[in-house]
Amino acid sequence: MTLTQQKVPYSHWEFLHPTSGDRLRVIPERGGLVSAWRCGDREVLYFDEERYADPSKSIRGGIPVLFPICGNLPDDRLEVDGLDHTLSQHGFARDLPWQLQLLDDQSGVRLSLTSNADTLKAYPFPFLLEMEIRPVADALEITTTVLNRGHRPMPFSFGLHPYFHVSDLGQTRLTGLPERCLNHLEMADAATANQLSCLPQGVDFLCRPAGPVTLIDDCNGRQLQLQHQAPLDLTVVWTDPPRRMVCLEPWTGPRQALISGDRKLELAPAAVQTLRCRYAIG
Repeated sequence: MTLTQQKVPYSHWEFLHPTSGDRLRVIPERGGLVSAWRCGDREVLYFDEERYADPSKSIRGGIPVLFPICGNLPDDRLEVDGLDHTLSQHGFARDLPWQLQLLDDQSGVRLSLTSNADTLKAYPFPFLLEMEIRPVADALEITTTVLNRGHRPMPFSFGLHPYFHVSDLGQTRLTGLPERCLNHLEMADAATANQLSCLPQGVDFLCRPAGPVTLIDDCNGRQLQLQHQAPLDLTVVWTDPPRRMVCLEPWTGPRQALISGDRKLELAPAAVQTLRCRYAIG
């Protein structure tokens, strides 16, 4: 079988590509989380199994999904039609159970999340969110569709928060980033080079690159390139030392986009937005 349920090292569903043998581990009940991606002989993703075993703690690892916002809102408050709704940082998609299916051609998996009574309290818009995740030759392709099932325009942001193994933060580089960025820790404009020099101390910054962004591990020469398409073409870089990982995140809009309007996406009733990104191994 291409998609099987496994209990070790933790309960998950395992997808094995029928020709390449590349593997995904997926935990649909914990935010539709892809917790592992093996490409050839390389385990690409960082995943803290000990922390994951404590459900009172947030997950550190895999590929958490950010929807319907990226980042946070002031006081976690979203106002819609004069009514306040409580919407926590990065939204609710990473905390809810998803549905999991094998794609018809067995090339990957589909994860689906539908609005319900609880999501409508926090975000009063009916929606369907689907992600198709495919291991391809030396890469992982993720195609996301967002459907507005309501009767009025639906504002949203979307992002991914993948954690990637690195050998040593002090010997890690990123290329393809612009000269300036937004330092999330201070919410201020900053020189990207200065932020990159602080990877071992911990960074959180957003860039608007013109093309792909490449993560380079100088200890072993391995590379990973984020190839994104508009509107999923912002890049956030986050480190959490002493964890030997870098988060290289595609976002559609910056923090508070639903309030500021900066790159806010809005879907008409019954409309669909398709978002694509690709992580290529080098």
